[in-house]
Amino acid sequence: MTSQQDELELALAEASTESRTVIIAMVNKAYVEGDDKSMLDLFLNGFWFGENTRDLVNHLLLVNVDQASYERCKFLRLHCYKLETDGVEFDREEVYMSNEFIKMMWRRTFFLGEVLVRGYNFIFTDTDVLWLRNPFQRLSFNENIDLQISTDRFNGDQWSQRNPINTGFYMVRSNKKTVQLFDLWYSRKEESIGQKEQDVLDGMLHGEVLENLGLRVRFLNTLYFSGFCQDSKDIRAVTTVHANCCRTVSAKVADLSAVIDTWKRFKRSAANETFTFGDLRHAACAHSWGK
Repeated sequence: MTSQQDELELALAEASTESRTVIIAMVNKAYVEGDDKSMLDLFLNGFWFGENTRDLVNHLLLVNVDQASYERCKFLRLHCYKLETDGVEFDREEVYMSNEFIKMMWRRTFFLGEVLVRGYNFIFTDTDVLWLRNPFQRLSFNENIDLQISTDRFNGDQWSQRNPINTGFYMVRSNKKTVQLFDLWYSRKEESIGQKEQDVLDGMLHGEVLENLGLRVRFLNTLYFSGFCQDSKDIRAVTTVHANCCRTVSAKVADLSAVIDTWKRFKRSAANETFTFGDLRHAACAHSWGK
């Protein structure tokens, strides 16, 4: 355990910005393999085709929950960390809300809490989030804001606790309040059987936890931090696109590939041409719920 902790510190230090901020994504075998392209390939393509995003890969730490994804990460010469979980190897696609999916989400929560304890701020991103523009330009660096988190549907008020959160993309500042938040969040695991960690945090952020801990939370506008639940209507503003409201990896890959194609056409287009992500129907994701 001591050796693994030392490896984590080294991995964080290598990926960190000067302000001790790390971009963290978690992957397993299902996300690094595919018949044509993998989810990880698509995720990295977002950085390649995005605006002012290529250098951000230098600050990306891939957390690998099985050996296959770790080997793929090392092959790609990224910053990699193999996360060991006693008695469990999450090496298959864990379908949304399956028991193994829920276990993996809670394991992720525990790990990210450890990152905060070590004094690192982080942006956590699912690999089904395309970074089309540099999100640091849309995130606030006000030290009084502890957590900035994406929403499934934005209600128009960035400070409203009524916004339904999505833990697929969020930025956390390391301090006593956020360490306490993650400790409290993980402590509710056993009393939340059948719930994913996002549901538990959503309930906490809509309850008395914010006031009790003195947390300042900013809820991110889907105009900029878009997703399939609520598409951004302005391709000139959109920063990230998340394949939320989608059940399977194959469906996410199909519909995010369509987003990338639209983005590339937009980048090649004349300035007065009209493009919108709102015209994309996300057909594969819509059909994934019937599987």
